[in-house]
Amino acid sequence: MFGDLKLALRQLGKSPGFVVTAIVTLALGIGANAIVFSVLNALVLRPVNVPHPDNLYMVQRFTYPSHSYPDYLDLRDKNRTFQNLVTFDIVGPQGVDTGGNPSTAWPFLASGNYFDALEIQPYLGRFFHASDEKGDSSAPYVVLSYAYWHSYFHGDKNVVGKPVSIDKHPMTIIGVAPPDFRGTELFFAPAMWIPMVEKPTLMGSNLKERGNHSLFVIGRLKPGVTATEATADLNALGAWMAKTYPAQDDGIKFTLARPGLVGDMLGGPAKAFMAGLMGLAGLILLAACANLGSLFAARAADRAKEVALRLALGSKRGLILRQLLTEAMMVSLAGGVVGLGGGIVLLRMLSAWQPIPDVPINVPVNPDVRTYAVALVLALVSGLLFGIVPVRQVMRSDPWQVIRTGQSVAGAMRRFTMRDVLLVVQIAICGVLVTSSFVAVRGLARSLHSNFGFQPQNVVLASTDLRMSGYKDDDSSAVQKRMIDAIAAIPGVTAVGSTSNIPLGLGGGDSSVYKDTTTDFRPTNSVADAMNYNVSPGYLEASGTRLLAGRNFKANDDKNAPTVAIVNHEFAVKVFGSVEKAVGGHFKFWGGKRAEVIGVVEDGRYRTLTEDQMAAMFFSYQQHTDTSTWLVVRSNREPSELIPALEKTLHGVDPSLPLGVLTWTEEMDSALFAARVATVALGALGMLGAMLAVTGIFGMASYTVSKRMRELGIRVALGAGQKQILGASLGRAFRLLSIGSIAGVVLGLMATRVLSFIVYQATPKDPWVLGGVSMTMLVLGLLASLLPARRALAVNPLVLLKDE
Repeated sequence: MFGDLKLALRQLGKSPGFVVTAIVTLALGIGANAIVFSVLNALVLRPVNVPHPDNLYMVQRFTYPSHSYPDYLDLRDKNRTFQNLVTFDIVGPQGVDTGGNPSTAWPFLASGNYFDALEIQPYLGRFFHASDEKGDSSAPYVVLSYAYWHSYFHGDKNVVGKPVSIDKHPMTIIGVAPPDFRGTELFFAPAMWIPMVEKPTLMGSNLKERGNHSLFVIGRLKPGVTATEATADLNALGAWMAKTYPAQDDGIKFTLARPGLVGDMLGGPAKAFMAGLMGLAGLILLAACANLGSLFAARAADRAKEVALRLALGSKRGLILRQLLTEAMMVSLAGGVVGLGGGIVLLRMLSAWQPIPDVPINVPVNPDVRTYAVALVLALVSGLLFGIVPVRQVMRSDPWQVIRTGQSVAGAMRRFTMRDVLLVVQIAICGVLVTSSFVAVRGLARSLHSNFGFQPQNVVLASTDLRMSGYKDDDSSAVQKRMIDAIAAIPGVTAVGSTSNIPLGLGGGDSSVYKDTTTDFRPTNSVADAMNYNVSPGYLEASGTRLLAGRNFKANDDKNAPTVAIVNHEFAVKVFGSVEKAVGGHFKFWGGKRAEVIGVVEDGRYRTLTEDQMAAMFFSYQQHTDTSTWLVVRSNREPSELIPALEKTLHGVDPSLPLGVLTWTEEMDSALFAARVATVALGALGMLGAMLAVTGIFGMASYTVSKRMRELGIRVALGAGQKQILGASLGRAFRLLSIGSIAGVVLGLMATRVLSFIVYQATPKDPWVLGGVSMTMLVLGLLASLLPARRALAVNPLVLLKDE
């Protein structure tokens, strides 16, 4: 073997250009697979970083991971299959003040048994426990994450026991979590953990409301209990809860999912997309292997005399094949090392990437042992794949014929060779990748110019939560009105309004809706599930939402007036049957409250761009008060001019208000995040596929021209024109390009259907996609054939025949 390695090094050293091309080609394929696998590993394969994660499950209500606190208590205390059940909630930014540098941070609210059930040990101090919970607001404690402790408290080990103000409420820091614990959701890294019993104080929420489903529940199964048994036990509890609380829990069903991606809500689409992306990355590697197989076959043909002499001198064919495979393995391992090195650099950049400003969303995708093992296996398998391509040439070569004529008879007269098949496969794979990237790009372009039910252009958003400055729900509408009036006076502002949440934002809630005649308000009797927003009279104009019928809110739609609502078109059709019947009609919500419909607005997108059309209802901010405030400001001024004036005006209303100010198009980054990631990922894979196709076509064309130089010289000497020369030298390559391109486009159109679940309005049935892919493949073929064509046209028959 040592002799084989030395000989392989000598042979490869004679062809540095070939070696560099092969290593770079394979590095692209293995690097792409290493990156995609690391992301797949981080999001899907690798469990949440806690001890014994295999028996940890998230409990879902139907297929949604949302529960009320009373339901959680029933599940925790009455189940028979879980060792522990814990609950937590991801809440918005909270004001943090230690007396020096006030800021905002995103915490988890967690039940007292959270850390004990997960078997996590503190880095400093202690954690809160179930024994600390003695009713609402009984545990004013804070546990810091290791990263937040380092960044905000500069790693001060004396931080334990210090007081801290959270939204103007005094609390005490009791501990710091270990460095490798980021919570129980992979994509979200909380700055701190606060006991759930503090939620009434911090959020103004009533934990006793059984209809308020906003909490996540996870738990550990008892030893020997299966997920199926646990699901059956929970559903038995669900039947008991439906009988005991029919108004809230009628017909409830429970399912289990792995924690980390908010159950099946994000986990399902993420798994499907990552599986598809892994398949496309595998196609990249297969294309690279096809490319290298073609190169190795061509190289073996060029070494026909060397192989023939060895066979004539008594060498065994098996030894020659082993030598060729050794060369292939050395190239593949070198390509694997280079590809993995580049992949590690990109993965570290991805791990530090925070896609949405001011929101602690990021996923550590640093490679682990699995990534290195996958890269090694891919390198070895790739070496075998393209290394065995020349086997048939070696096994069927005739030493006497090769030495006499300089070429092997085997395969010389066949219409299609293995190199042709490999090139067609490579081009088809490129067609799949290019088609997928075009579909994603077109879908993203439509997303940016589609109808969201609002017009984000020329709008600036100012977000705050009045709780952070000590205001209560009852004070909120008066403060919001002062802010709206102050902003309306800014020169250039054409409309301004407020809303409790913005469509396609990270917040927002939904509620069951009932007919006006309903008296039994159990969930199964609802006629719709509608998103709800609390808005001011100027919101519709500021957001650019069209009023289809009825009227807008007025200043006198306050607590002294009957409850009124504006609904969207989907709501009107679902609940009333038509827009005309909706205006002036009544409906019930939230356990029997009654509202009159005063207007109908256009449909929009509220949670995700790819959702089925949802019903929505808008209430007057004076009748349904909420401290969460988004000010929507439409202006004819540039954002760079408006934002400073906006901040100055709002601080004039209350200097203590924490503000987040940005344009609505910037805020849309969160809604478009999945589409943009899909587009970038598929675009990158498409570029890699295009590069491999160019090198494959170039190699095929160059090899064909070099082998037919004597024939081309004779054709020129006999009077052939440039058209005939190009047809003879490159016709085969273009025929293979056409076959591979057609196959690739057809396969690509079939494969890109999965994109419609991630990229809004992504469809393969698009003339721009078909035209773009066809033009791309044609341009790739022309670019790859340019140099071989020039070489063929520059044939000098006198020089060639003289050399012969």
